Amino acid sequence: MKPFFATSRSILLASVFTGLLAVNASAQQPSTNTPAPPAPAAAAPAPTTTAQAPAAQPLPPGSPLIGRPDNPNAVKLAPIPAPPLPAPADKLPTAKLKLPPGFNIEVYASGIPTARTMREGDKGTIFVGSRFVDKVIAITNKDGKREIKTLVSGLHRPNGIAVHNGTLYIAELSKVHKIDKIEDNLTNPKLTLIYDDLPKDEAHGWKFIGVGPDNKLYVPVGLPGNNVAASENHAQIRRMDLDGKNAEVYVRGVRNTVGFDWHPTSKQLYFTDNGRDWVSEDLPEDELNRVTKQGEHFGSPFCHQGNFPDPEFGWGRSCKEFVAPVGLLGAHTAALGMRFYTGKMFPKEYQNVAFIARRGSWNKTVKLGGDVVIAKLNKDGTVKSIEPFLTGFIENNSYLGRPVDVLQLKDGSLLVSDDYNGAIYRITYGKQKVAGR
Repeated sequence: MKPFFATSRSILLASVFTGLLAVNASAQQPSTNTPAPPAPAAAAPAPTTTAQAPAAQPLPPGSPLIGRPDNPNAVKLAPIPAPPLPAPADKLPTAKLKLPPGFNIEVYASGIPTARTMREGDKGTIFVGSRFVDKVIAITNKDGKREIKTLVSGLHRPNGIAVHNGTLYIAELSKVHKIDKIEDNLTNPKLTLIYDDLPKDEAHGWKFIGVGPDNKLYVPVGLPGNNVAASENHAQIRRMDLDGKNAEVYVRGVRNTVGFDWHPTSKQLYFTDNGRDWVSEDLPEDELNRVTKQGEHFGSPFCHQGNFPDPEFGWGRSCKEFVAPVGLLGAHTAALGMRFYTGKMFPKEYQNVAFIARRGSWNKTVKLGGDVVIAKLNKDGTVKSIEPFLTGFIENNSYLGRPVDVLQLKDGSLLVSDDYNGAIYRITYGKQKVAGR
């Protein structure tokens, strides 16, 4: 197993604890027997020349800033908000993006706020979920033109979507709905609640869902914070019948997966998992994991990247207790959506290769990720190599875009969503298109 980026294996963890001693002084009376003079009138407080700093507000539960080291470099690191409005199509960074020879990239759709998870319907409709807005979007192709419309609104973090046998499944923070015969009801869809026994924690509460080869719906539940001792209802992937019944825990020890898929031949589930924050800038790495049987535990919050015991929760535990990742994806790269490629458009060497969108780091001084990589596997299912595929989203240590999900279309092309710009790109292989021909 070879990580895409070399990581330092030495950690300098230093903590300084300063005790504050509060001393209450009592007024001393003079030791003479003469009566004390009358107390003078209370004087007005002396004017101050410096403004008092406002008291720091407590961070909300699950905030990604909890645990951030109090030093000048670390305090500069914070989540990177997207621009307030999606970028116009002519302002998207396609000209700066790089692909292997023979591949082309174009804008598929724009103007979709925080475009994230994507799925394709049987009739070619592209459905798009969102983490920050309340809508699920539908993109249709009509008379050679793409039309973007709001499918449903009023939802809370509808990031997770899946399409199976004509039914659209939508996962909010704590609920899962379905819409039957979705492509026949794009103008007046009817939501049906099928499952609501999910935690309501905002931290890592947005979902990525999918229907497996076993005809079950898979729904993850992340840790409700950076790295915390959570209840038995967190840090897991559940599976259930397509009507939401018979839910069960499939695997545990999953900190925050926002992307998974089943291998085309082995049918084993592979999933990305984001490593914890605030240990160091170079540890731990995000993971690519493989499930070989139900009930496996992948380490969180006790062990990270298969060989790094957690500084707080790793005491008395061994990383050998848990399933190690099959691949490492770089520290704080935010490895999210992934799909195995089974199309015919790309060269044969891309068959059964996992395409992984890495949204990019925010708590790392030198940004890492902001790209799409490919994971090539050995015959035994382990990772042979992790290689760059789509790059160019980072320029001068700033983001031009942030890839979130990948989706293979029926024609073999590949879509990549970018929630920073509110856009979707399409990657093809072959002779480059020329305008007007």
